[in-house]
Amino acid sequence: MTTALITGSTSGIGAAFARRLASDGHNLVLVARDTERLQEQATELHDRHGIEAEVLTADLSTDGGIEAVEKRLGDRRNAVDLLINNAGFGNKGRYLEVSLADELTMLKVHCEAVLRLTSAATEAMRERGRGGVVNVASVAAFVPRGTYGASKAWVVQFTQGAAKDLAGSGVRLMALCPGFVRTEFHERAGMGTSNIPGWMWLDADKLVTVALGDLSRGKTVSIPDPRYKALMGVVKVTPRALLGGVTSRTGRKYGPQ
Repeated sequence: MTTALITGSTSGIGAAFARRLASDGHNLVLVARDTERLQEQATELHDRHGIEAEVLTADLSTDGGIEAVEKRLGDRRNAVDLLINNAGFGNKGRYLEVSLADELTMLKVHCEAVLRLTSAATEAMRERGRGGVVNVASVAAFVPRGTYGASKAWVVQFTQGAAKDLAGSGVRLMALCPGFVRTEFHERAGMGTSNIPGWMWLDADKLVTVALGDLSRGKTVSIPDPRYKALMGVVKVTPRALLGGVTSRTGRKYGPQ
């Protein structure tokens, strides 16, 4: 049985990955900040699917938290075959309305942690000649929408570049770019969602199914829904100057408040 390590595993997309991978027979290393929730999740997945679920409490906004997960990923005796870099969050407010400390914390989690954990995982995977990494980004990566979008754009660019450099090694890397997903993400950030049209919402379990299929097919970027694929197609051909104004107005109208 192979082993998958999932950051931010106790809710949302991370929890959906955990459910799906456990049902497919993978052992899990579950990573999040809340030990009690991790233990409850591990027990439930073990009892339901008969897999081994290891708990690793770590705050990826701290060096100590990142180092703990790096160490686990580098353990050659208990190899991790699939890494899901899912941990992340959003800040409520526009640029300069959010404190610099909060912006830097976001970059720590979305960029530094992703870089360090991907590096720890792929180094070990390359030695074995097999493995996979899914870095959860967002369709916000493709539009100019503040620090969140910028950090997710970094995730996409980094993942694509690393995938190219590791081509032929047996290690696959993919950036997953969903749109709005019904999770705790917006609630935790204090963002209202009542103004977001129903058609824009995605189901986390269906999203994970598409993502794993795209990873198996060797895609380096996955936009797991036809509606968002169409929207991103329009984005690609829209001049950046015009796009900035449109996304700013659209964000104020439909985005989390």
